[in-house]
Amino acid sequence: MQNRKPTPSPRKTPATRSATAEPGEDTLAPNRQQNILLAAEQLFATHGFHGVSIRDIADEAGVPLALVGYYFGPKLALYHAIFRQRAGYIGQRLESLAAAQRNAAPGALLEEVVKAFVLPVLAVAAQPAGHNFLRILSRGMNDHLEADEPMIRELFDPLAHAFIDAIAAALPQASRSQAAWCYQFALGALQHHVNDQRIERLSLGQNQPGDFDTTGPLLVRFITHGLRGACGGTTH
Repeated sequence: MQNRKPTPSPRKTPATRSATAEPGEDTLAPNRQQNILLAAEQLFATHGFHGVSIRDIADEAGVPLALVGYYFGPKLALYHAIFRQRAGYIGQRLESLAAAQRNAAPGALLEEVVKAFVLPVLAVAAQPAGHNFLRILSRGMNDHLEADEPMIRELFDPLAHAFIDAIAAALPQASRSQAAWCYQFALGALQHHVNDQRIERLSLGQNQPGDFDTTGPLLVRFITHGLRGACGGTTH
């Protein structure tokens, strides 16, 4: 009786892996992907895009080097995957902004807009992985890195325009040009607050970085009064 050659198994891809995986492999693969993203996020936050290699990421994630490329492709694609994974909080900020514009009491619109601008970011910053992402985002916006620019234009410029329009509507005596400057000033205060760690030293030990329950309302008041004073308008 003639022996038949076995039929070769099809090559596994991310799309077919769950259907063809060995026992336990289908549960490990998503964890590996997440581990790679978290490792990359931490390293990029600490060393910047150009200071990190794919090998660094693989070592930090505890996976084979080839697996990083298998799941995410080149380093730039992995970097952009981090932005897309964290982009959900953009929707939260836009939802908070829409609710503020619908429900704000007379005279309170500006403060409610600022709350929508500040508080979701502080919620992200309170999480270790979220704080790493905000460091990456701040670095990209401040240094105008080529690697960051496509994601900032795609994901964050529309968010910025929405808040600039809301600030202009809450301060009708201000031009949109003034509102855009004020947005930039407010963004600078927010980014510095979530990333700077010197407050314990500057306060002689009285304040702790990351105490967002305490600092959230204070930052909202600071930005609200700054916007009102700088733009010289009246709220409605």
